[in-house]
Amino acid sequence: MFGAGGGTNSYAEVEETDVVFLWGSNARAAHPIWFHHLLKGVRNGTRLYVMDPRRTDSAKWADVWMGLNVGSDVALSNTMAREIIHAGLAHAAFIANGTTGFDVYRAAVEPYTLDVGEQLTGIPAAAIREAAHTFATADKAMICWTLGITEHHNAVDNVLSLINLCLLTGHVGRWACGCNPLRGQNNVQGGGDMGAIPNRLPGFQDILDPAVRAAFERHWGVPIQPTYGKNLTEMLHAMEHGKITALLCAGENPVQSDADGNKVARLLGGLDHLVVQEIFLTKTAQLAHVVLPATASWCEADGTVTNSERRVQRVRKAKEPPAGARDELWILAELARRLGTDLGNPTAEELWNEFRTVAPAFAGGMSYARLESLGGIQWPCPDESHAGETFLHGRLWETPVRGRPAPFSVVEHAGPAEQPDAAYPFLLTTGRRLESYNTGVQTGGYASPLHYGETVDMSPEDAVMLGCADGDLARVSSRRGEVTAPVRIDRALRAGLVFMTFHFPDSVDTNVLTNDQYDPKSGTAEFKACAVRIEALVASVGAR
Repeated sequence: MFGAGGGTNSYAEVEETDVVFLWGSNARAAHPIWFHHLLKGVRNGTRLYVMDPRRTDSAKWADVWMGLNVGSDVALSNTMAREIIHAGLAHAAFIANGTTGFDVYRAAVEPYTLDVGEQLTGIPAAAIREAAHTFATADKAMICWTLGITEHHNAVDNVLSLINLCLLTGHVGRWACGCNPLRGQNNVQGGGDMGAIPNRLPGFQDILDPAVRAAFERHWGVPIQPTYGKNLTEMLHAMEHGKITALLCAGENPVQSDADGNKVARLLGGLDHLVVQEIFLTKTAQLAHVVLPATASWCEADGTVTNSERRVQRVRKAKEPPAGARDELWILAELARRLGTDLGNPTAEELWNEFRTVAPAFAGGMSYARLESLGGIQWPCPDESHAGETFLHGRLWETPVRGRPAPFSVVEHAGPAEQPDAAYPFLLTTGRRLESYNTGVQTGGYASPLHYGETVDMSPEDAVMLGCADGDLARVSSRRGEVTAPVRIDRALRAGLVFMTFHFPDSVDTNVLTNDQYDPKSGTAEFKACAVRIEALVASVGAR
């Protein structure tokens, strides 16, 4: 909607805004650095609304917890939008100047009355109305989200619905106002910046744009096909139909991190040639025909990372890698050489400077010397007199608007692809815990009082119904697989909703349960909702 995939605001702005909608994000556990900035805002008077099916650790700090039904985010956003419009609280001047498509959008949200919103989301109509009025009447407000929004079969629609709210109220393009995806892992933003997206060239430039392709073809001296590549989900589908028979997997562990893990293992194990470039012998690496030991750990590499506020920061090599490991750049350059292309032996700084020549948003003032002297710079940064943009899209307030206005998007409610039924009566949602990281490869191999191992978290009501006590073992089954895990009773959960993580796949591989139904626009699987059955087992591991 804005032309580039990056958060609109800096971390400091969340300390000075009036209202924050933290939507589908347990930032206390998943983004603790950013959450400390948010807490400063809360202490300064920021009103915090948390939209999440669970009453998470983040929600405990909120003024209002809006415990919506899983997968009803679009319904909640559309209901708020209709209420804002009917109450006369939409920002008419901003809409007229900086947006397009409002009339069509207004007609699309008209069916989402407060009563319909309550029915679809499970949130009382009065609470929806109050949140809508608070957001619309605030001088400064922002919406921040993460995987609770994007790991659904309608992920893109979820995001568009939240951006619609910011456009409707004029909460974008100003200090402490905007739309901010909190990135799921370190340097996810940097990966996107560099072009690790199947439909973009470096700097978020559309590969279908003839002028963009021509510029890269001149720089690289090779033709670029005007077609989008495949995301990971599409690659797995291609493997299933024999259209991909070889794969280079660098720094990724899809056997444990992707939905329907048994299917992923079968597909990767059936490839003619699988090469894994890694720092650990993950379950994915164990399937490989060739493993390339790399130096991707944080203290063994030189380069840059970009965080969720678009701040590019230097990473400096602190120690030598273990014997036998090879530098990431050396591996890629050597692979290219053996495939017939000489890339030389580039340093990280040389690659960064090449990137700056082809990516306008990074070109002017983002040399290594300036990154060092300023402690990091937020893109875009047009020249060496510029300190980097703290917030984006102020152009939408200009008359006339520079570039194109931001379009409203029509999106409709669509619940989870898999609903509970008599055979699988519970809904499983997955997420993260503060003390662990991703598939546990980096955080699960050492003893710590913080590492309790995996549990299946459920409400006290469900525990009573199943005859489970805290610590009893339970079997969790879906249409794709089953696992056994200790029960953890959690009052933050409502009856019928259970929660697990994928941090401990060596003992409990949660992703053999999850549904690989995916959003065709983003390729992201629906990790946040799948139907499961839970059976109490006789064995017990004791209370925790």
